[in-house]
Amino acid sequence: MHIGILQFDLHIHDARSIKDKRRVVSSLKDRLHREHQASVAEVALQDRMAVARLGLAIVGGDGRRLGQVLDQITLKLRSLHEAELGDVSRQIIHNTEDLPASECEESDDPELAAELLRRAEEDPE
Repeated sequence: MHIGILQFDLHIHDARSIKDKRRVVSSLKDRLHREHQASVAEVALQDRMAVARLGLAIVGGDGRRLGQVLDQITLKLRSLHEAELGDVSRQIIHNTEDLPASECEESDDPELAAELLRRAEEDPE
């Protein structure tokens, strides 16, 4: 079993009330769940009107495929109209039955972000 985790900040445009923020966050959570079977929750910054921090998790048998799905999700987040993607961190936990937590892969790579942005501009899906 492999677990893919994505944590990201959204800077929500024109959020004048908690209702505006909730509309954007709820819509995005529903879309990601529907399209990717991902579990998504707002995990921090609930007291800030125009910023949301969300956590997303997916589980599967193939770690490489989970990485591809996380890449697709990141590209979608970069193309949102109602919010701008802020900080992103990604983690893939491989073979959770066999590995201690210290051997998990973690990536907070700005080069990855640049590559994902380049791909999005070349081939928007």
